[in-house]
Amino acid sequence: MNTFGKKLTLTTFGESHGKALGCILDGVPAGLGIDELFIQNELDKRKPGKSPLETGRKEEDRVEILSGVFEGQSTGTPIAMVIYNTNQKSKDYENVKELFRPGHADFTYYHKYGIRDYRGGGRSSARETAARVAGGAIAKLILRQIGIEIASGICEVDGIKAQKYDFEYAKTSKMFALDPVAEPLQEEAILQAKSLHDSVGGVVLTRATGVPIGLGEPLYYKLDALLAEAMMGINAAKGVEIGEGFHAAQMRGSQNNDAITKNGFSSNHSGGVLGGISNGDTLLVKTYFKPTPSIFQQQHTITTSGEEVICELKGRHDPCVAIRGSVVCEAMMALVLADMALLGMGKKMEHLTMLYGNSATSKS
Repeated sequence: MNTFGKKLTLTTFGESHGKALGCILDGVPAGLGIDELFIQNELDKRKPGKSPLETGRKEEDRVEILSGVFEGQSTGTPIAMVIYNTNQKSKDYENVKELFRPGHADFTYYHKYGIRDYRGGGRSSARETAARVAGGAIAKLILRQIGIEIASGICEVDGIKAQKYDFEYAKTSKMFALDPVAEPLQEEAILQAKSLHDSVGGVVLTRATGVPIGLGEPLYYKLDALLAEAMMGINAAKGVEIGEGFHAAQMRGSQNNDAITKNGFSSNHSGGVLGGISNGDTLLVKTYFKPTPSIFQQQHTITTSGEEVICELKGRHDPCVAIRGSVVCEAMMALVLADMALLGMGKKMEHLTMLYGNSATSKS
C-alpha cells in the first residue's frame, strides 16, 4: 500500500532514481492557508548534502504544488505536490544489478515482485520520505490552527545518549542533537564510522505539545498504535517507544502509573496516551533507526541466480540515517495527529448540531 491515513490520506509516488517523487494529500479542509515557504523550509531540513554527516548526494528538493490550492488557500480538493530528482548517479549501481545488497530490501522486493529497481533501491529508498515531509508540512499547518506543535531531535547515536533534551537547541544543530554536551561525541562517532566505510544507528525523540484530550479511535485505530505504525513505516526504523516504552516492562504499577491532580498529571510515563486516546499531556515517541545498510566494506551476498559473491558498494550514502530521519518522524507524527483530529470532529452530537443545526431548523 502507498496510502496512509483515513480522513486525511497521504499517497506517495516515485523512486530514488526516477524522474520525480511526489504525493497527493486528500482530506485537507478548505480555507487552510498554505504557506509554501514553510513547506519548502521543512524539505530543506531533510534534503541531503548539507554537511559531512550526511550523504554527498545534493538535491535542491524544490517542491511544486500542482493542485488543491487557489490564491494561497486549500480548496478542499486533493493537494498534489511534486519534487524532481536532479542529481542521480544511476551508474553507481550497475555493479549491484544482479546481486542483493546486505541489509537492504533488494532481496525481499525481488522475491515478492520478481523485479526490482536496483538504482538506489528504487521505491524502498529513503529518498521517498521527501514526499512524506511535504505532506507532513501541510499537516503541521492544520495542527497549528488548533495549537499543536511538533518538534524532534537526536537523543542517541552509536549508544551515546543525550542527558538532557533541548528541542530549541536541536533546531540550530546540524545533526538535530538534543544535548549540546553529547553532540560532539555523537558527531565524532559518525565521522569515525564514515572514515572506516561503516555506519552507525541512532534514536529520534519526537514531541507534540498542545495535544487535546480525545485524539484516537479505539479499539483498532488507537493513537499509540498508529504512531508506532507510522514511525515503523519510515525506512530503517526498527523500534518505537511511547512514553516509558520498553522500560515500562521493568517497572511496577506504582512506579509507572501517572498520578492525576486537579492541575493534570504529576508525571508522564504514559507518553501522553491512555487506552489509545490522547490524555492532554505531552506526546513523546522514540524511534530507533538501524545503521545505514549502505556501507563501503566488502560483504558476502548472493546474486539473483544464487551464486555467492562479494558485494562492494559505490555511491553516496548517509553514515547515520537517523539524522535526516528526525525530520521525517515529525512529518509522520503530524500526519497522524491531523488525521485523528479530523476523525474526531463527528464523535459527539453537539458537533453535528453546531455545524448543521441552524440549517436544519431554518428548513423546518
